[in-house]
Amino acid sequence: MALTGPDAGRITRYTRVHPPRHEQEEAEMTISPAGPAGPGALANGRATLRLSRLLKRPVADRSGETLGKLSDVIVRLRGADYPLVTAIVVTVGGGRGVFVPAEQVADFQADPLSLSSARLDLRHFERREGEVLLRADVLGHRLIDVRNVRLVRAADLELVKDRDEWVLAGVDTQRQARRVFGRHGEENTACRDWHDFEWLIGHEGSALLRGPFARIRRFKPAQIADMLENASKEEETEILGRVHADPELEADVFEELDEDLAARLLGARTDADIAEVLARMRADDAADAIAELPQRRRQPVLDLLPAGQRAKVLKLLGFNSTSAGGLMGVDFITMPSMATVAEALARIGESTGLQPEALTSVHAVDDHGGLRGVATVITLLQSVPSVAVINVCDTDPVRVGPDADVMDVAVLMTDYNLITIPVVDDERHLLGVITVDDVLEVTLPDDWRRREAAEPPDARHGDPH
Repeated sequence: MALTGPDAGRITRYTRVHPPRHEQEEAEMTISPAGPAGPGALANGRATLRLSRLLKRPVADRSGETLGKLSDVIVRLRGADYPLVTAIVVTVGGGRGVFVPAEQVADFQADPLSLSSARLDLRHFERREGEVLLRADVLGHRLIDVRNVRLVRAADLELVKDRDEWVLAGVDTQRQARRVFGRHGEENTACRDWHDFEWLIGHEGSALLRGPFARIRRFKPAQIADMLENASKEEETEILGRVHADPELEADVFEELDEDLAARLLGARTDADIAEVLARMRADDAADAIAELPQRRRQPVLDLLPAGQRAKVLKLLGFNSTSAGGLMGVDFITMPSMATVAEALARIGESTGLQPEALTSVHAVDDHGGLRGVATVITLLQSVPSVAVINVCDTDPVRVGPDADVMDVAVLMTDYNLITIPVVDDERHLLGVITVDDVLEVTLPDDWRRREAAEPPDARHGDPH
């Protein structure tokens, strides 16, 4: 086959930009009678190919002379459509990678692959925006399983012929090697639809065309935190880069992270960037995060916080982290004792910035901030709106001092079935409120974050209709 000048096409030395290749076992091609299960974008009865069975397949010219072996498949991103196969990379003599447009491949199902053109051009291969190399970027790498909200590895990829084009349509996350009659073989499991996944490629040009990870931003903060705790550093970077587009979500995610991981991820940022995240976090979580920073960085970050947040954080930093004072939050609802039930309920409705757990109780206080009583939201909803709050309060509520041990707090909340418990000083001035989720976090075993979360009984039945 003739290799001509730069005006007739594009070929060249194939440079990798990602981790080393994963060697794939060669096997024969199969044609499935149906495409991957999915939303119906591809009709049944389409020919399918596994990427692992294409890799290393011989590539020949029109006369049947072998030119080299297929080493990668290139697809182009198309938004919500299936990625389109646009080219292959063929390794020829000397290990040089040659770019071959897909339209020059006569038949992807043939073995060897036969090229329809006798002329190819030499040109330095550079990845274009939106181009993804399936072997280098995806195969063997991890993807985000959107349905189950976890990281999974792409064990194999499925290509489907759609009219005259081939598209990337499926992912096999469970394919494993096995031995058959003394030989190594491969057991193929069913592929899932490509749209069930978000990919982590690490290529900026491709990331731009993939959009802002809108589906990831619909995950719960704790789910994103769980993914980050199981991610590599490269995966962390890409996930956090997408979450960063939503500053409120980013702050919520950092609240859910393991303290050591949060400290490492924050420590890699500038003081201003750290302060920007902490300003949106709950004051108690922000105080914990600052306490985990190196000593030399704490004051500069504190100085960059908004005045209100800085005052709350400094107050919390004054308490031992294993005490009630170190565990409490300083954002809660107080009402004058003689305010009405209707006014208290209106305050709850307006307090959109507080965590939901802190909205379960209203604290009646006197003119000096002394705690007079506590009323739950349920009590308020079941009371006459015009009645004074103090008249529906528990005027001798369970309460603790700031030096109380967290285990004592947990016992009290368990004994009295409390969702929140107020923290007061010796003169009964209200200092803060501890919520049940904060107690659980410090009383569960140290390795609780590494446990697999229990799935709901309907988790594997798909989305409800």
